[in-house]
Parts: sequence; structure tokens; C-alpha cells
Amino acid sequence: MSDSQESVAQPKSKFPSKQDLLQVGRGLLMGGADIIPGVSGGTVALILGIYQRLIIAISHVDIRLFKLLASRKWGEAAVHLDLRFVIPLGIGILTGVISLASLMHYLLDHHLQLTMSLFFGLILASSFLVAQMVEHWNVSNIVGFLVSLMGIYWLVGEHSVRPPEGNLYVFLCGMVAICAMILPGISGALILVLLGKYHDITGLLKSIPKQLLQGNIDWSGLLTVFVFVIGCALGLILFSKLLRWLLHNYHSLIMAVLCGLMVGSLRRIWPFKIDVTPYSDGQTPEMVPFKHRIYENIWPTEFGGTFWTSIALIIGAAFLVWGLDKLSQKYALHDTSEV
Repeated sequence: MSDSQESVAQPKSKFPSKQDLLQVGRGLLMGGADIIPGVSGGTVALILGIYQRLIIAISHVDIRLFKLLASRKWGEAAVHLDLRFVIPLGIGILTGVISLASLMHYLLDHHLQLTMSLFFGLILASSFLVAQMVEHWNVSNIVGFLVSLMGIYWLVGEHSVRPPEGNLYVFLCGMVAICAMILPGISGALILVLLGKYHDITGLLKSIPKQLLQGNIDWSGLLTVFVFVIGCALGLILFSKLLRWLLHNYHSLIMAVLCGLMVGSLRRIWPFKIDVTPYSDGQTPEMVPFKHRIYENIWPTEFGGTFWTSIALIIGAAFLVWGLDKLSQKYALHDTSEV
């Protein structure tokens, strides 16, 4: 029996079983993908053969679940929600996100060009794959592509207004970014980059585990992460059914809009930049947080080792995405049921 055909009935074995540990491992891979702009957690779920089961579990946060909980039928509620699958997978996703967030935060602070090169290659290749999901490039799909491309290109301009402060905006960012989990081809981390909160969130995910171990907790930061997680949970519950309906009824148009979004976002991800931040006297870039620096895109003028390393990362990242796509096509043959 393939993974996508696993029964949603809860195993009788004690927790954790071998299957539970396998789900944690799958979650680790999904979490690691979700933190990297350009790699979709939905694509990884498809490759691992759990995409259909994940979507079904999400869609079961419904009226029946709440009725079971109100009647205190805990066992039936657990089976309906497929908790034996959801809990270990969620643990793995959370662990993968937290463990990789520290690395991504460091790379953005200290190796911006190379990190952006990696992101650029991932998103560029992903945009081509999403374009292939458009069955017919008719007038409406082309218009949808161009409108989303131009809108995002303008929105992510280097000197655009800084994102709003406050946890309400963080909550909304969580609601929007989490939708990428159920859309193979689009990355939730990319959405956070476009919304201007990627560096903030990865910074908090990096620092809070250390603070908990040291007993010196930043309660404001912890509250921000909690608000973000609540936004993710609510967004997943509210938008999962809507996104499934849109993909079922307007698949080509949605894919064309997503493709435009990804192509337009390349303006923000362009790896060759100069720092034009107006520093005060005696101030150095290291003294100014990354999110407060201002960068301007340029064409490369020096073709040394860093330039060629950037080009190699772009090409390597593109081949990585194409390889993942080939794997997803291979394993999706076992997961063709309607979701």
C-alpha cells in the first residue's frame, strides 16, 4: 500500500511507532522546504506521497469535528482529524522550520548576494514549472499573468514603503503565507519575503529557542511568534477549502496569476545589489538591522569569484527545482485521487 493510500484510522500501536517517526522525518523535510523561498512545502508533500492525506486532514477541521468535540467523543474526533498523522508531521515541520531558520537568518545578514542567488534560481525555475501548469494561455490567463506580474513588480520595489509594524500585520502575514503549503509550486517563505516579514520571523525563530534554554525570554518576540502561528492555523482552516475550489474551477487562471507573482517577485530577489542606506556618522552596515537597510538593484560590474559562485548557485538551484519536479511527477502517479 502506498503512503497516499494509508488508512486514516489511528494505529493501535503505542506512540511513537516506526510509522510515527517516519512522519516526523517527512515533516522535517517539509519544514526545511517551507523556510526556503522558492521551495514549496506542498511540492515536497507531493513527492513524499502524503499530499492527498494532508489536504484531507486539513479539510476535516469542519462542523463534524466540532460536534464530536462538543459531545466529548475524543477518540472519534482524533480519527476524523487523523491526529496520529497530523501530530508527528506537525512536530517534524516545526523542528525543520526552527532548525533552518537560524541558518537562513545568518546567510541573509552575512552572505546576502550568494543567498539571494540561491533564492533567485529556485524561484526562476519554479515560475517555469508553474507556467507549464496553465493548460491554455488564453486572453484571460495572459491578462491575469500580466496584472499580477506588474502589481508585484511595483509592490516589491527597492524603495517601497516598509511593512507595517505590529502583530496584526504579522497575523495577516501568517494567514496568507500558510496557504502556500497546499499549493505545489508556490513558496510560503517567498510570500513572507514579499510582505517584508521573512527576516523578522526567521530572526525570532532563531533567537527564541536559545532564550528558552537560557531562561531569558523575550515575551514580546514570543507573542509575535504565537500570533504568527495562530494566523497560520486560521488561514489554513479558512482558505484550504476556498483554494481547493478555486483550483478545481479556475485552475489555469490561478496558475497564471501565481506565475506572474513569482516572475514579478524576482525584482526583490535579484542578487546583485548595492547598499544605499543613509548611515549616520560612524555607523557601519553591521550596526543596522538587515530589515532597515536599503538596497538598489544593479547589473554586475565585477566578474570575480563571487560573481561566478552566484551564477553557479542560480543554475544549481534551478536544477534542484527541476529535479524535485521530476520526482513529484513520478510519485504523483500514486496520488491521483481528487482532493
